[in-house]
Amino acid sequence: MTSSTRPAPARTLTARAVLFDMDGTLVDSTAVVEQVWGEFAARYGLDIVEILRTSHGVQAGDTVRRFAPEGADVVALTAELGAMERVRTEGIVALPGAAELLLALPADAVALVTSADRILADVRMGAAGLAMPATAVTAELVTRGKPHPEGYLRAAELLGVEPGDAVVFEDAPAGIAAGLAAGIRTVAVGPNTGVVPDGVPHIPDYSEVSASVDVDADGRRTISFLL
Repeated sequence: MTSSTRPAPARTLTARAVLFDMDGTLVDSTAVVEQVWGEFAARYGLDIVEILRTSHGVQAGDTVRRFAPEGADVVALTAELGAMERVRTEGIVALPGAAELLLALPADAVALVTSADRILADVRMGAAGLAMPATAVTAELVTRGKPHPEGYLRAAELLGVEPGDAVVFEDAPAGIAAGLAAGIRTVAVGPNTGVVPDGVPHIPDYSEVSASVDVDADGRRTISFLL
C-alpha cells in the first residue's frame, strides 16, 4: 500500500461533554432542505446553488434576510419556510452510526446545538428515529446564530463544563467556525464541511466511531472517542 492510499490513523479525543449539531451532523435532511429552499429560490428568481452553498448550518432567518428581495417581509417569509419544513419529513434519516453513538453516551453529558427552532428540531429528530437530548440549544434560545459561538458556549454552560472539556460534532462551515470560536475541539462530519481547518478531524459519519466512558484519577467522568 502506498502512502497516498494508506488509511488515516485512528484518533482519540477525550472530553466530559459532547455537543452535536443536528442537520447534516446527526440527521440527513438534505432532500427536505433542498426542496424548501428550491421553492423559495424559484419564487424570487434566485440562485438556488448559491443559497444552498451559504445557508447550510445557518439560521433560516439569516438566509432569508440575505437573499430576499428588497422590501420583503423577512419575518413572514421565515415563518412560512419554517411551516413548510415542519410538515415535510420524507427522506429524513439518521446518519450511519448516529443512533448507536448517542445510546453509548451519558444522557447528561450530551447537548444538541442547532440553527433550527425547537419545533423543527423535534420533528426532524423524531423523523430520524433519534431521541432529543435533554439539553438542547435551539434557534430561539440564542440572539446570534452560527458562526457566532453563543450556542455552543451556552450548551457547555448548561452541561456544567468548560469549553476546553467539551467536543463539538459539526458538518457545516458556519458550525465548525462556531465550535472553534467557542474554544471547543471540533470534529467535522460528512461532505458539506468546505475546507476543513487545520487540526480538525474529519469523519464521513459515525459508522467507525466508538465511545467509552471512564472515570479519571480525580473521580470525574470522561468520554473517550475513537475516530
